Amino acid sequence: MAVSLPPTLGLSSAPDEIQHPHIKFSEWKFKLFRVRSLEKAPEEAHTEKKESSEGKLPLEQSPAVLDKAGDEEPASTQPALKPHPKFLRKSHDDGKARDKAIHQANLRHLCRICGNSFKSGEHSRRYPVHGPVDGKTQVLLRKKEKRATSWPDLIAKVFRIDVKADVDSIHPTEFCHNCWSIMHRKFSSAPCEVYFPRKATMEWHPHTPSCDICHLPRKKRVQARTSSKEVMKQIANCSKIHLSTKLLAVDFPAHFVQSISCQICEHILADPVETTCKHVFCRICILRCLKVMGSYCPSCRYPCFPTDLESPVKSFLSILNSLVVKCPAQECNEEVTLEKYNHHVASHKDSKETFVHINKGGRPRQHLLSLTRRAQKHRLRELKLQVKAFADKEEGGDVKSVCLTLFLLALRARNEHRQADELEAIMQGRGSGLQPAVCLAIRINTFLSCSQYQRCYHPFEWQPPLKNVSSSTDVGIIDGLSGLSSSVDDYPVDTIAKRFRYDSALVSALMDMEEDILEGMKAQDLDDYLNGPFTVVVKESCDGMGDVSEKHGSGPAVPEKAVRFSFTVMKITIAHGSQDVKVFEEAKPNSELCCKPLCLMLADESDHETLTAILSPLIAEREAMKSSELMLEMGGILRTFKFIFRGTGYDEKLVREVEGLEASGSVYICTLCDATRLEASQNLVFHSITRSHAENLERYEVWRSNPYHESVEELRDRVKGVSAKPFIETVPSIDALHCDIGNAAEFYKIFQLEIGEVYRNPNASKEERKRWQATLDKHLRKKMNLKPIMRMNGNFARKLMTKETVEAVCELIPSEERHEALRELMDLYLKMKPVWRSSCPAKECPESLCQYSFNSQRFAELLSTKFKYRYEGKITNYFHKTLAHVPEIIERDGSIGAWASEGNESGNKLFRRFRKMNARQSKCYEMEDVLKHHWLYTSKYLQKFMNAHNALKNSGLTINSQASLEDPLGLEDSLETQDSMEF
Repeated sequence: MAVSLPPTLGLSSAPDEIQHPHIKFSEWKFKLFRVRSLEKAPEEAHTEKKESSEGKLPLEQSPAVLDKAGDEEPASTQPALKPHPKFLRKSHDDGKARDKAIHQANLRHLCRICGNSFKSGEHSRRYPVHGPVDGKTQVLLRKKEKRATSWPDLIAKVFRIDVKADVDSIHPTEFCHNCWSIMHRKFSSAPCEVYFPRKATMEWHPHTPSCDICHLPRKKRVQARTSSKEVMKQIANCSKIHLSTKLLAVDFPAHFVQSISCQICEHILADPVETTCKHVFCRICILRCLKVMGSYCPSCRYPCFPTDLESPVKSFLSILNSLVVKCPAQECNEEVTLEKYNHHVASHKDSKETFVHINKGGRPRQHLLSLTRRAQKHRLRELKLQVKAFADKEEGGDVKSVCLTLFLLALRARNEHRQADELEAIMQGRGSGLQPAVCLAIRINTFLSCSQYQRCYHPFEWQPPLKNVSSSTDVGIIDGLSGLSSSVDDYPVDTIAKRFRYDSALVSALMDMEEDILEGMKAQDLDDYLNGPFTVVVKESCDGMGDVSEKHGSGPAVPEKAVRFSFTVMKITIAHGSQDVKVFEEAKPNSELCCKPLCLMLADESDHETLTAILSPLIAEREAMKSSELMLEMGGILRTFKFIFRGTGYDEKLVREVEGLEASGSVYICTLCDATRLEASQNLVFHSITRSHAENLERYEVWRSNPYHESVEELRDRVKGVSAKPFIETVPSIDALHCDIGNAAEFYKIFQLEIGEVYRNPNASKEERKRWQATLDKHLRKKMNLKPIMRMNGNFARKLMTKETVEAVCELIPSEERHEALRELMDLYLKMKPVWRSSCPAKECPESLCQYSFNSQRFAELLSTKFKYRYEGKITNYFHKTLAHVPEIIERDGSIGAWASEGNESGNKLFRRFRKMNARQSKCYEMEDVLKHHWLYTSKYLQKFMNAHNALKNSGLTINSQASLEDPLGLEDSLETQDSMEF
């Protein structure tokens, strides 16, 4: 009897549990055909197929019987026998039934949804397609208030697959744990398409002779891997932010391209990270896949977690950054290295083809204290539940006592006993004893103060409306580059900058001072319904901060230097009758508590183009406000405000930068007058202020156009050192802080020269001068406890410029005559110094102010006689300003010290503190957080509560114990806290 069976039977056999009626009858035939069919060549199989179609059967398909010995080797019968059609049809039906049974058995090992084989090990669980959901899923659905209670409903909702009409012979009856996890994520966060695209679901068909499930299991596994690869690509979804390997300028070997490309998205590695199994991925790709696919490496399935990711070795990064890529912009044919790609594409901001290859997203896991309150609750949810369970079981549900005790034990374990004592006092109802500054720090150091921060939004109006400034009033922190019109030819701006809109910041500052203004009107016996006009005088300050490098966060590569622009409301007057009445004056104009930040940027103050790009929109807003009036409701009455801006808080370097003057080493020594260094050394005292912003603009136009066709030297002499376009208006003045520092540096040099007796031997070698400096440093450290410094600073300058320092230096100088000259020079300087340091010299040091002209002339006489060896034909910039311009500035402004940049310099320390302690560790967000916290720190509204706390503490008042337990750290609203205080 001849039998014709499908060739697919040669690949797999039915499991033991399948008991087909004729399976024993055909088992020996199956074994025979399995061996012989695998040995056939393709040509022979084709010939046999053709012969079978013509009714001829080959020898191998002729009837076979068992030999008499009972061996399993079948014996062939005569090939001339022709099988009966009845038996032939019966055998064919038996083969088809067995094939279907094998197919159905194979379906049991596959997932109904994704088609992948079931895993073994930790994630080997499988779930029935039909039937009720499991307990864990049921709990989740109840929390989300979902009505679905069966798997078919959930599968239809999540994967858009209808399994109710499934047939067991065609469709698998179970699904895998991975698909179960995807359904859980669906109801906990994002839509299912983010995690499992619809195209990745499996389509099932009835069994055929060429069935992939039975006939080609290896092909199925390859397709499954390919499908998984496509799924991971869709999860990464980075085609618009990462560079393709096709953009490489050099045709590298395939294995090299594979080594520098991500194994998920197959793009060039962007912000690469390395797993513990040494596979390298783009940071954003691996983080997304770990979140969706589970905590294992996509390449080798080795366990991997986000905290395990590390940066590759520097040699690999250097090779990666040195790769040359083609610019994807259509009209650009340039080839740049990957390291400079961001810098290059900044000129193609309007092009849709350019990508930023560095991932701005996936930053390292943030510290708990840097998160918002909502994120903190989410992260600590499990711990909170455990603590609650413990409190319910052991402490009668008193969660607060458990938490406070844990906090207390943690403080004691770290030897922070002062804070532990304060916390224990709160727990025992004895009052916290916190210092006022600590109370304010607690309020500022948390994001719970944002309700006060929102107070900066107030409705206001400008008459006439500000030119090129939006009329919107609910403007918070904006990008520092907003308002900047850029083109392809512009200088690329590599910086991160955040700022307030100038007019909104001024309105917020005025509303923060509302009570002070109204109290000032009452103190002057003015009616509180007067609507103005009020005149507000604003001091502007700007300064670079040097190195502020922080080795954390991701984002664009920016300079590790910062620039801060801030302002201080100095004085507010109101026009009453024929005179201006002062209703507010800042008592401490050089305090960091009144110096409000306006703009923060990560940039170098020497980078003229970047500084111009960031500050130009801000300056444009200021210029518009100078010719307009602010209409603001204060105290229930609409009042009018005018603004006067005075840019005085700049050091000389920045004044020259923004006013377009040559650098400090220029022959034109002064930023206030046109004197050259030689003229200033010959005439040390008698000069007047001649420079102004308008004159500098005119001189720049002359420099640019050269209308008189002069030579370079003649043109430079005509414009008096103006070589760039001025873009910020400053007031010709002296910065008191930098004046002290500059003069102290000069005295420090004089001390060295006196030790080496240069007045006798002016031709000393460089080594001898270094030895004098070492001698002076050693002696000052021994006598004055002054440690040597690399660069003069304010604290060193204050300690150096004393009579005690001169006496100590005189011990190193043998000549008594030189002792007297040094003592007199220092004595004269100390008499002149209060005039430019005090906020109001006419009240604080009237005698020194009257004697200033005499003292300055005597000081100049000493320089030109006793110290002629140093000041013959030259003079330092600050010595010139100190001797020649101080009286004129005092007569014009009434003070120099009040208009100094000291408040802005003190704010630099706050910048570093807030950036380290209170900002999110990402370059994209840290500037915003620092600006917000610094603004709150300067709020007079918050400072009043600090002063009230200080006054209550000095009066012997304590805090109500019940109120303290309700709010142990004083983070509730200050008004409520104040109401809860008692004797």
